[in-house]
Amino acid sequence: MANGADGDGGREDDTGTGVVTKTRVRTEKPSLYRVLMLNDDYTPMEFVVHVLQRFFRMGMEDATRVMLHVHQRGVGVCGIFTYEVAETKVTQVMDFAKQHQHPLQCTLEKA
Repeated sequence: MANGADGDGGREDDTGTGVVTKTRVRTEKPSLYRVLMLNDDYTPMEFVVHVLQRFFRMGMEDATRVMLHVHQRGVGVCGIFTYEVAETKVTQVMDFAKQHQHPLQCTLEKA
C-alpha cells in the first residue's frame, strides 16, 4: 500500500494520543496618561470647576479641590486614562474653553 492508503489516515502509530497545545494570548494593559490642567491668570475659578465636573465627572468637592490645587501649584491632575480617552478629554476641554473665550490649557503626559 502507498503512504496513507493503509486506512490509518496517515498516522504513524495507532495509540490515538497526541499533544494538545493551547496558545495563550497575553494582552498587555494599555499605557495610561495623566490629563493635566495648567493654571492661568484669566480663567475664572468657577469655569474650571464647571469643566472638571462636566468633562471629568467630578463632584463639587473634588472639582473645587483640584481647581485650588491647579491655582496654587500651577498644574493639577484631572484624571488618568488610556491615550485615546485622555487625548479626547484634552481636546474637549480646550475646545470648550476656546468657545467661552478662556485661555485654559490642558495637556497629557504618560503616567
